[in-house]
Parts: sequence; C-alpha cells; structure tokens
Amino acid sequence: MATWHATTPTLPTSVSSPIGLVTQLTAKAAGASEVCITDIDQKILDIAKKVGADYTLLVKSRDAKEVAEQLEDLMGEKAEITIECSGAAPSVQTAIYATQPGGRVMLVGLGQAEVTLPIVNAAVREVDILGVLRYVNCYPTALSMVASGKVDVKPLITHRFNLEETLQAFETTARGEGIKVMINCGGS
Repeated sequence: MATWHATTPTLPTSVSSPIGLVTQLTAKAAGASEVCITDIDQKILDIAKKVGADYTLLVKSRDAKEVAEQLEDLMGEKAEITIECSGAAPSVQTAIYATQPGGRVMLVGLGQAEVTLPIVNAAVREVDILGVLRYVNCYPTALSMVASGKVDVKPLITHRFNLEETLQAFETTARGEGIKVMINCGGS
C-alpha cells in the first residue's frame, strides 16, 4: 500500500482547501495505507483528521527542506506519492523533497506560471513529477465514488444557505469561514 502526502496551501490565504481534503478522501478510497495532510490553517487540519487523515502537519515555515524533514519525522518515512494541491512554490518544492526515491509527485494545484524547483534533487532520486488538469475526464469516476459512498464529502460541507442568502454565502467564503459553502437553489 502506498503512503501519500497531500499538501495544501503553505502560503497565507483566507481560502480553505476543499481540493486537498477531497484528494485525501480519494487517496484513502483508492487504497492509500497512510495519508498526511499539511496546511497553514489548523481548522483545515482538524477537518482532515476528522475525515481520516493519519497525520497532519501545521506548516509554519516557507523552507521546503525543513517542512519535508518534519513530514518524514512525522510519517517515519518519505511518501511514495505526494499530491500537491495548492500550486504555491514552497509547497511544490516540499512535495519533491518529501517524496521517496522512485516516488511520484502529482501537481494538482495551479499557481504561478513559473516556479523554481529542486529539479536535480528530483532527477537524481528518480522522483517523477506529473501534472493533471483536475477536471478533465474525472467526473464519472468522482460521481460514482460519491454515489456509492466510497467517498463521503458531506463532512466538508460546513455551511448551507438559501438562494436568498447568496450574498451572505459569498461573504462567509470570503472570510475563510467555510470549507464548502452550499447554496440551495431550490428555495427554503
């Protein structure tokens, strides 16, 4: 079984990370033996733990090597697969350093168009770096996983609003208070 590390934002942001959390749920459903989630927001990590993360790490440093060492200490080894969900440069760098030789880094998050990477480190350790356009060709599988109950996304829905409360829903999201804020378009 693979050990996975899904990274979520390592840069200050008021936007919560549903992509990182859904990635965690999917990794577990796909058979990951252990999953570790990183974030700069303890609220996200608390939710990650609630929905099945084996490990969580509150990131306090922008030093990618330092964070990767903390991850290895926490997990007891480097991850076989690391899925980077923020696109933030320090997080992408951490993903490479935190992955075991011969492992894979999947870039899900979209950040800056150009990022400095520890490419020699990745090359000499044979770490594969893969990109993914996260919405292409995945809807049928995602819907099937949710419909079957294999992936339960309900705990990620933190707020619900009626259509008449749309402004309040957007304000809640803008304040960073929710993970997934839902607006019911069908009325009260």
